[in-house]
Amino acid sequence: MNRFHEMSVFLAVADAQSFAGAARRLEMSAPAVTRSVAALERRLGALLVVRTTRSLRLTEAGQRYAADCRRILEEVEQADDAAAGAMAAPRGALSITAPAFFGELHVMPAVLGYLRAHREVSVRTLLVDRVVNLLDEGIDVAVRIGALPDSSLTAVPVGQVRRVVCAAPAFLREHGVPEDPDALQRYCTITAALEGRGAQWRFMQDGQPRRVRVDSQLTVTTFQAAVLAACEGWGLTQVVSYQVARHLASGALQVVLRDFELPPLPVHVVYPEGRKSSAKVRSFVEFCVEALRRDLAAPPA
Repeated sequence: MNRFHEMSVFLAVADAQSFAGAARRLEMSAPAVTRSVAALERRLGALLVVRTTRSLRLTEAGQRYAADCRRILEEVEQADDAAAGAMAAPRGALSITAPAFFGELHVMPAVLGYLRAHREVSVRTLLVDRVVNLLDEGIDVAVRIGALPDSSLTAVPVGQVRRVVCAAPAFLREHGVPEDPDALQRYCTITAALEGRGAQWRFMQDGQPRRVRVDSQLTVTTFQAAVLAACEGWGLTQVVSYQVARHLASGALQVVLRDFELPPLPVHVVYPEGRKSSAKVRSFVEFCVEALRRDLAAPPA
């Protein structure tokens, strides 16, 4: 059997964590997928997959081999695209990651618009609130919010977002507007305490970044829940501007403590440099950059 085909079958099993799932994806029979992986293990003389009646997991050797297969197959695809030239039509599978809520609001509309124009491309999105390692997880394009570490990734700036404190106008009329971060202790507040983050709000005061501990009566685990409570008039909350953009535009929420905001957070579209030779990556990056720059051009109220 062709080695590239063996690699493709094994990688499909690794991604699907299932022989049946890989078979569906590859339009093969499940026994054929099982035989292919077994033949690969015999040829390599190494156990790649541990099978039980209910689950499948990769061995340590299998994890390393999957990473190598992904890199090799991507390089083959990039070589094909490069040989075909810049005018090659976008085709094949494209993997994209972005922060969960930002991805839902801004990246998914760009993905759908792109797919309408490129019917030979299929997209897998990974919308999660963690920094995904593009090379390890086989991701082609990522949208990142915040400062970027030095890396081999190519980054295209598309705009900025802010960390804002806001509340419903009715709440501010009843309780007044806080004059500085220290005044927050006198107000009802809503904190989105994500995993690994304490109940601290971040500000810039006297030219220095500052963390203020806020003893909130209401603590939630998602920013969406904090925004909903703020819209209901419960109290003040600190979120990122894109999470409340439509509420600020409608007047449901109002920003306070503007003079104490941290510098805006940059937003970038990033991808490994080698991916740019791929027609699908090149065309999606161009489409996504234009869409995000348009979305982020208007600052929140």
